[in-house]
Amino acid sequence: MTELNWQKSTYSEEASSCVYLAATPTGTVLLRESDEPETILTTGPDQLRALIAALRLGTAIAIRT
Repeated sequence: MTELNWQKSTYSEEASSCVYLAATPTGTVLLRESDEPETILTTGPDQLRALIAALRLGTAIAIRT
């Protein structure tokens, strides 16, 4: 099993809830929060890029599960 390289978001402050991201060898992107590291969300790079763009613009987006 490949060890994941979790990286803390640059927007996460010290001593607060931190968001971590890791990329898998297949290109899947994993996200987790420091308060609940066992809960991991899975997405793709295109979907993550769309989410970040929408957050920057302050627009609402639909999330498909």
